[in-house]
Parts: sequence; structure tokens; C-alpha cells
Amino acid sequence: MRRSLLTLWPALGALLILTACATIGPPQPPSLDLPKPPADLRAVRKGDHVILSWTIPTVTTDRQTLRSLGPTRICRGLGDLKDCGTPVGETNAPLPAANSRNQKVPATFTDTLPLGIEKDAPSAEITYAVEALNRDGRSAGLSNRARVPLIRALPPPLDFQAKVTKDGVILNWTNNLPAANPQQPLHYLYRIYRRQEGAQQPVLVGELPGSSEQSLTLTDSSFEWQKTYQYYAETVTLIAEPNKPEVQVDGDDTPAVKVFADDMFPPAVPSGLQAAFSGPGQQAFIDLVWAPVTDVDLAGYNVYRHEEGAALAKLNADPVKTPSYRDTNVASGKRYVYSVSAVDVRGNESARSEEANEAVP
Repeated sequence: MRRSLLTLWPALGALLILTACATIGPPQPPSLDLPKPPADLRAVRKGDHVILSWTIPTVTTDRQTLRSLGPTRICRGLGDLKDCGTPVGETNAPLPAANSRNQKVPATFTDTLPLGIEKDAPSAEITYAVEALNRDGRSAGLSNRARVPLIRALPPPLDFQAKVTKDGVILNWTNNLPAANPQQPLHYLYRIYRRQEGAQQPVLVGELPGSSEQSLTLTDSSFEWQKTYQYYAETVTLIAEPNKPEVQVDGDDTPAVKVFADDMFPPAVPSGLQAAFSGPGQQAFIDLVWAPVTDVDLAGYNVYRHEEGAALAKLNADPVKTPSYRDTNVASGKRYVYSVSAVDVRGNESARSEEANEAVP
């Protein structure tokens, strides 16, 4: 019996090995490590430049983590883009670090349109794609296609200038937009931008459509005083073809104009000053009232008084917050002459108002 068991063990072992191997399944082919083509390529045109942006791939076409990434080819062509052909450029965007593979890391490339490629036809377009390669120079094909119009970009406005005034920064330039053609789906406008010193993103100040006037003006009142800004403008071409989304082509920017918004401008002069005496049966005083000044940076008012033939004196230590004042330091038998001024938050003081006088019996 013991001998029969000994002869049975090898057969049982072989059976167990065969059973275990049956659960593994057929071996999988090795990954080709082909980057999954980007699907979010975007193209924005600015003058004769096209700025491309997309997300760097981090997985392969078989949903594995991408082990390596070679260069990315930039592809450009008229009409449909079947393959890259001769790339117009390439970029070596690095593969994101392993701990940031779940984050979208952008890549960008700026292409310059060839001379003479721009068209007068609003429907003319050029097509872009990118082709991500692995380190062996192989790819899984092109990205999604991004199209930009080939309409001629207009030059920037002429003689762009900026001047700081009491009412804001006045921007003016010479109009150089072409006249609109009702037979073409083209419209033109100017856009004006402001960038605060040290800031990355500009702020749109405003826009003006084309006009028959030679000189155009826009006033920016939304800035903050005592800060430095750069202003610039661009010309925009809008393509509004029937049954299609509106497309815009931005022209090049004007040279930036730097201004320091130094508030040296006093508020408006108060008006309508009146003086009235009150006294019988109580402490004598003179009440002053005037029309309020509406400047947004108004800090208050200063009140001045003098007697006939005497020097002028300011009655208040701090700015008076309301357009009224009560003078209790008056004496019987004297006549007082008053005037008021307005003061802003930076200490700029207006001229004094017209005088008003009142006598104390």
C-alpha cells in the first residue's frame, strides 16, 4: 500500500500543475507604447501667428501608462488633413511626472503663416493637427483637426495714445478700418485692453465698431488711481456667414502705452453756499449749507471764514463729511464771510466756493 502511494504522488503533482496553468489564460502581447492621439487640440489666430494648444498624452492606445514620449509633430495643410506629411515644426514637451499623470498638462506651439497664404475669401481655412510620437518615432495617428480662417488680418490702429485726465484715461487713435461691404459677411471693430503693472492677464476696457470718423476716442474710468498701466489696442475681423458660428480673427497689437494714473485732479468746486444766523433764546450760531459734490473719491469739505478786513481761517480740523456746517464760535455785532472747498481721498483740494456772509445781531 505504501509503495502504491509513492508511485501516485508524481501523477497527482503533474495534474495540479496542469490545473494551475489552465487558470492563467493565454499570454498578452507586449504594449507598443503608442501615445494616444490628443483629442483637444485648439487653434487661435493672432495676426499671422496661430497659437496651438493641447493636452500632453499620458496613456497608450491600449490604455496602459505611457512609458516614454518622443517629439510631437506640428501638421498643417489646406482642406482635409489625412496625414502629417512634412511637419511645419515639432515640440519636445516632456512626459508629465508619474505623480501628476491624472492632471491635464498643456503643451503649446506657435506657428507663423507663410507669406501670401492669406485670402480675401471669408470661407478659406487652414487645418492643423499634432502627431505625438513615442521614443521610437512611432505614432497612433493625428490628433483632432483644428481649423482657422485665412482671411487677411488687419493692421493695428494708428497713432494710439493714452492720456490721464480727471474723468479717466482718455484713449484715442486714428481710424484705419476698411469700409464694410454689404456683399461680404465681414465686420470690423477695435478692442482696447489694459494690463496693470505686474499682472499677467489684461482687462478688456471696451470696443468700438468701425466708423466713418477719422479720429476715435474711448475713456477708461474703471482703473484705480496711483497705479501703473499699459494700454494697447487691436483690430478684429468678424466673419458671420449664414448658418455658421461667428468667427473672429485678431490683428496684431499696437505698441503698449504706459501711463501712471496719478490723481492730481481736485474735486468739483462746491456751489450754492448759504449762511443763516440763529440765536434768540439759545446759543448763537450760523448754519451753512451747500450743494453736495458728487465726485466718487470725495473725502469731505473744508470750511473757511474771515471777518471783513481780516485774514482767512479754516474752521475744521478734519474734512466735513456732509454738505453742512454749524459755526458756534460767533460774537454779537460781527459779520462773517464764509466759503467752502471739496477734498478728495488723496488730499487734492478744489478752489473755494463763492462766498456767503451773515451778521450776528
